[in-house]
Amino acid sequence: MGHERDRAYRMSPDRSISIREALVEASSFLGGCGVLEPQHNARLLLEHVLGLEGTAFYAALADPFPASGKEAWEAIIARKAAGEPAQYIIGRQEFYGRPFAVSPSVLIPRPETELLVEAILQHGDRLWSNGAPQALDIGTGSGAIAVTLAAERPRWRVAAGDISAAALKMAASNAAANSAAVEFREGDLLTPFAGAAVDILVSNPPYIPAADIAGLQPEVRDHEPRMALDGGPDGLGPYRAMLEQLGLLQAPPRLIGFELGMGQAGDVAALLEQAGHWKTILIVPDLARIERHVLGVSE
Repeated sequence: MGHERDRAYRMSPDRSISIREALVEASSFLGGCGVLEPQHNARLLLEHVLGLEGTAFYAALADPFPASGKEAWEAIIARKAAGEPAQYIIGRQEFYGRPFAVSPSVLIPRPETELLVEAILQHGDRLWSNGAPQALDIGTGSGAIAVTLAAERPRWRVAAGDISAAALKMAASNAAANSAAVEFREGDLLTPFAGAAVDILVSNPPYIPAADIAGLQPEVRDHEPRMALDGGPDGLGPYRAMLEQLGLLQAPPRLIGFELGMGQAGDVAALLEQAGHWKTILIVPDLARIERHVLGVSE
């Protein structure tokens, strides 16, 4: 019971508390509850409660905290202190400069996935400088990858699949909100696209070994969809399955790109090499020099 009381947040009783003071107070509370990046989380949530963001938010920091927002603020900070991701609380996450709606039915888009998108765009432009390749995003979730590819390259034809009907509904909503033309199909990995001609295959599949899920951060373990996390006994199940299903397509894609977990780059690169369809296999690190993406490229 004491553990729960620690997370029952109450603002300072001082009625003249400023927005800046409320931010500092909540950040300290979240930090004491073990929340990572407490200042960042508190700012995101406070912007949401106040309906302000960017310059407007910082310009208002010296203003008194509105009494009308006190109850909502206390409730939201208590949810965050209990481990709920801020992105689910506010219902959105930015990806590649665009807003995406998110909910517990989809994985929260991560910044490192933007690097996978950049790599696909770079190699796609080189391989199809004057063409319109067919790109396919498998396990699309919120639609972050597919929508971004379609928005950044309107000439490309983009399709996306997911086994979750709820995820596809959210992805379609995000495509409409970002004016991106994406075809969505429901089903397991490549099966909904049997017989399709695919030039580019990209995926950020579940890659956490099943036995490791219990040790994940509570925000991820307890709130994000397990089907978007669990990659089977060794975390490589979805990669093997997609490569085995390539025969469903008219031909193997000339460009393939996977996001993966820490320590999996060598294994996934070996799977691509064994498949034998790509002349060049590239391992792409993230900004922290962690090997997070593997690409296969055929000229």
